[in-house]
Parts: sequence; C-alpha cells; structure tokens
Amino acid sequence: MSPSIEDDIRQKTFHSEHQRLVINLLYTAHWMEFRLGRLLRPFGLTPPQFNLLRILRGQHPAPATIALLTERMIDKSSNASRLVDKLEKKRLVKRTVCPLNRRAVDVVITPSGLALLKKLDQAVLDDEEVLHALPAAEARAASDFLDKM
Repeated sequence: MSPSIEDDIRQKTFHSEHQRLVINLLYTAHWMEFRLGRLLRPFGLTPPQFNLLRILRGQHPAPATIALLTERMIDKSSNASRLVDKLEKKRLVKRTVCPLNRRAVDVVITPSGLALLKKLDQAVLDDEEVLHALPAAEARAASDFLDKM
C-alpha cells in the first residue's frame, strides 16, 4: 500500500474529505515543485523561470509581452518582469521595445534559452517517471478531475 497524506503529514483525521483533498493537493503540488527545483538548480533556474522559458519557447519565434507571460504563468504570484530581468542577465531571453506600442516590451527566448530547454527536456521527462506508476488512463482521469475543480 502506498503512503497516504495521513502518513506523510502525520495527521490521523481531517475536518472533512474536502479538507483532506485540499491539503493533499497542496502537499503534492509542493512536493512536485521541490523535485523540479532540485532538478533545475544545477542549471541555475527556478521553477518560475523555467515556466517562463517554456512559455516563450511555445511562442517562438513570436514575442510575448509581460502581460501575456503573467497571464500564462502557473504561479500567478511570480513577478514576470523580475523573472525576465534575471533571465535576461543570463542571456536566456531578450527584451525589446515593441515597435507598435513604445510603452510595451516584447520578450523573446534566445538561442541559448532554447538550447538550455532542449537539454532540460529529457531530464524533466526522466523526473516525471515517478508518475508512471499511475496508468495513463488514471492520469487522464486525475487531470480531468482537477479541471473539473
């Protein structure tokens, strides 16, 4: 039998099954983010920076605005502008003034950013192996359930 949330946090009872679900979702999300953070650390990235680079790769070669990045980021509390600053210092993204609206800024991923993501793709897939204990149909059902929430 696999460990339960009760085992992991050493709590025997919850106020309700709904409370147990919320705590389990939060615990699992933090566990997954910790694993990702540990995988990204040797590459000098944080999970929010990685998320931003993946968004930019999906947009490539079209630029993205800070507003678009903020809208599409997983962690809405992350400051996209500050993340872009950090990634620009690492030469993984490039920021330019939008030719159509001089108040807006366009952000594109650089060839170095694309190369780094290419290196990380297999490492991320390998790390997700932990989820393969769950059959694909159950993974789809869990994802559909989360969409429903």
